[in-house]
Amino acid sequence: MSRPHLQHLALSQFRSHARARLDFDGRPVALWGPNGSGKTNLLEAVSFLSPGRGLRRAGAEEVGRRAEGVGWKIAARLELPGTIREVETQALPGEARSVRIDGKAASQLDLARLIPVLWLVPAMDRLWLEGAEGRRRFLDRACLSLFPDHGEASLAYEKAMRERNRLLKDGSRDAHWYGALESQMAQAGTRLARNRDATLARLMAAQARAETAFPAATLAVVYPEDPLPPSEDLFALALERGRWRDMAAGRSLAGPHRADLDAVWTAKGVAARDCSTGEQKALLVSLILANARALEEEGTAPVLLLDEVAAHLDPGRRAALYDEVCGLGLQAFMTGTEPALFAELGARAQYWEAAEEGGATQLTERSLP
Repeated sequence: MSRPHLQHLALSQFRSHARARLDFDGRPVALWGPNGSGKTNLLEAVSFLSPGRGLRRAGAEEVGRRAEGVGWKIAARLELPGTIREVETQALPGEARSVRIDGKAASQLDLARLIPVLWLVPAMDRLWLEGAEGRRRFLDRACLSLFPDHGEASLAYEKAMRERNRLLKDGSRDAHWYGALESQMAQAGTRLARNRDATLARLMAAQARAETAFPAATLAVVYPEDPLPPSEDLFALALERGRWRDMAAGRSLAGPHRADLDAVWTAKGVAARDCSTGEQKALLVSLILANARALEEEGTAPVLLLDEVAAHLDPGRRAALYDEVCGLGLQAFMTGTEPALFAELGARAQYWEAAEEGGATQLTERSLP
């Protein structure tokens, strides 16, 4: 039986791609070409088959080809167990991004229930050195892949928190309205916290079961102040007791929106932030593979987007990465500047070359490099 994979992709006016139609057979996809030829743009288009703003965190108005100004569209055919699903997502000028699945209007959150999309891009290389927001976003994408309801909980929490913050800034004393919002925050926030804890447990378990060339990480969710209360009632009570402090700050100071992801290289006992650049990259690759392995063990193979990863790994780890991707039967889209970076893949992959011609990307399928 064929593993879940992206079977067909069509792009219209997306970034540097004026028109593109590509067919895939489920094997890894190696895409090479010079910098600026549109390789990452193709990966970004695939990332829009999941909820959110894609791997560049771009708004709908940012990804259309500006010269034409007619909006953009992505159409995809997904082969899933026992079925084929058709997905379209697009945005006309000045409009929000829309989604259709099998010809019917859908929400972005519905995409999370089709096929998980995971990615690792160069912008994430400083994940362990920069602010908590990036690490929290990385964790929540892993959560979303394993718990499709995570996105709904996140939206519910953020909506209630925005309303509570508005009351705090206005100096409102309406205890009834605070109570209603804090109850919503506690319900959604507790679900977020449980999903995060369960996700980390599954990632570490997947690492422990694997024979891999990449390092295992010990993971934990941490908070700048007190840990999140363990139940909805206790969380709601903590929010109630913290109103005066939060009112002075003009925002909610406690909750899952303050969480951070802590990682330690298990074998060395060294915090990720203190590892070398190469070690930090290896930890990120390890976590992406663990996420994919956890999904694969449940019978759900994700699509991986690995942008310029091969160039930053030594030949041994590069070959190990390819072996693990192929061993798991994953469809991984991998980019590089030259075909030699994919030599170890051999006949296990499909190959495409990207080139810039007349201000637009041209994609050509190639035989073995």
